[in-house]
Amino acid sequence: MNPILTFIVILIGIYGLATSKNIIKSVFCVTMIEAGIILLFLNLGNLEGGDIPILTQLGLVDMVDPLPQALMITTIVIGSTITSLALMLCIKIFHHYGSIEWKTVLKRED
Repeated sequence: MNPILTFIVILIGIYGLATSKNIIKSVFCVTMIEAGIILLFLNLGNLEGGDIPILTQLGLVDMVDPLPQALMITTIVIGSTITSLALMLCIKIFHHYGSIEWKTVLKRED
């Protein structure tokens, strides 16, 4: 995948986050930004024509660096946990305020 396409995914997520009026939509836009960043790191860690590090012969060959892939697996696990926590907080906000709109939740009583 082209790095320009990953930047487009990130920008769509930022635009959605800036314009969303719903808390759940905001959570999903943050998740979309995270997915775009993961794709960007995986694209930058890719080596065209590189071999798998486990199956290389003795000697110097071009190998794909496994570190970005391992870090992105960790990022996916942590991101899914944070997304589920945020959605659980959305449920609690709905039970407390009766709405999941930003205007209703942020409205202050004087």
